[in-house]
Amino acid sequence: MSEKIVRFNVAQRLEHFAIMSLFTILTVTGFPQKYWSAGWAQSFSSAVGGVETLRLVHRVSGILFSVLCVYHLLYVGFFSLTGRFKLTMVPTRQDFADAIRTLRYYLGLESHGAKFDRYDYRQKFEYWGMVAGGLLMVFTGLLLYYPVFFTAFLPGQLVPAAKVAHSNEGLMAFLVVITWHIYNAHLSPDVFPFDTAIFTGKISRERMHHEHPLELERMEAGNDPARRKA
Repeated sequence: MSEKIVRFNVAQRLEHFAIMSLFTILTVTGFPQKYWSAGWAQSFSSAVGGVETLRLVHRVSGILFSVLCVYHLLYVGFFSLTGRFKLTMVPTRQDFADAIRTLRYYLGLESHGAKFDRYDYRQKFEYWGMVAGGLLMVFTGLLLYYPVFFTAFLPGQLVPAAKVAHSNEGLMAFLVVITWHIYNAHLSPDVFPFDTAIFTGKISRERMHHEHPLELERMEAGNDPARRKA
């Protein structure tokens, strides 16, 4: 049996599970409202108790998602400012160099691809896209939920603008997840049919050597500050 290495701690796995569950609920309850005139949307709404039930579940899930976003930002901010762990998701110049080297490798212009650290440029791109999209959804969702409160000090035109942004960002996030994320977590030849690392917290040494060789080198040298969080 291959050696297993702990890559994600319990808090990180629970956070991922919560985000995955809430994202699924928000998608399932949001799309029937976005495409209300479609027959499938009306059938689904009737099956779960009507549009008021959809709205209630969507709003409760949205509030929980907002709380989770605030928790994540406070968690990362507190532990990074106190030096408990390194901000490994922050893009660096090396990420741009790695992206170019990877492209050149796929084109046959390099003998081997880039050597990645704890997170590669694709994971950072997805993470920051999720953070930006999540904050947009939280702000527009709150504005739509409390329009009277917000329009007391903000222009009223923001309400219809928030509705368009909330609806389209939700659709874009869904498309990104079912293409980019599903490919990386399920369909990539390296992990097919299922990457269990975010659920078990463990990854094989072979995959670490292949996907995160720089992090593995630090771990084995006993010098890996990023692992203080993991």
